[in-house]
Amino acid sequence: MRQDLDVLIGQLSAVEAIRDIAMTTNGYFITPRKAQALKDAGLKRITVSLDALSDDIFKALNDVGVSVSRVLSAIDAALTVGLKPVKVNMVVKRGVNDGQIIPMARHFRHTGVSVRFIEYMDVGNTNGWRLDDVVPASEILSTLREEWDLQPTAPTHLGEVAKRFYYRDGGGEIGIIASVSQPFCQHCSRIRLSPEGRLYTCLFGSEGFDLRSLLRNENMNDKEIAEALTALWSGRADQYSLLRTQMTSPSSKVEMSHIGG
Repeated sequence: MRQDLDVLIGQLSAVEAIRDIAMTTNGYFITPRKAQALKDAGLKRITVSLDALSDDIFKALNDVGVSVSRVLSAIDAALTVGLKPVKVNMVVKRGVNDGQIIPMARHFRHTGVSVRFIEYMDVGNTNGWRLDDVVPASEILSTLREEWDLQPTAPTHLGEVAKRFYYRDGGGEIGIIASVSQPFCQHCSRIRLSPEGRLYTCLFGSEGFDLRSLLRNENMNDKEIAEALTALWSGRADQYSLLRTQMTSPSSKVEMSHIGG
């Protein structure tokens, strides 16, 4: 996490057209003091990645020995300072952490935290993804419904990636993101900016658009920049998730760690 992140958020929140600022994080640096600074700067909501409640499983997945307790402390800090909503992302991988679906749901019921169960995706080129490792959304939902009565709810906006369900007993909600088994390319509204100023119109993109050069071109005015970005978005043809199973050879993709989730 960049050390002056609260300063950056403060600068962004001062822009009139920006109405919402959220952050996805592994929680490693989120202390009560840092959470308060981020909230004061204008951060509204936060999503924390946590793939298991078992320390052994989680440490094996994060590969750097971060404990579950450290991430849970970050979630508590976010709740305490009033960041809302607080979400938890759990990527489910067959034979690795699929046995943690129920423990994760049980832990966060009645806490105000919404768990998002995410199908294991082939982001980037280095995670050794196999289709056999994917636990599809239908199976995740079936597992949860063995324990609780879940009611589906309508999306809150066009392009919402998670299918949301409420516990009928008032325990809160969960979400399931099914990019592999139920692609949603046609409704995607996400665009991503890399650290060196390239725009990616797909999480699975290979080459980004050079926004930095565009912004630094003294011969371009705001109207021309806006027109270029509009043309980029309206002309995009990203459908990787829809075409994944039809591909006969691997494609080179930007790493998720480079452009965010």
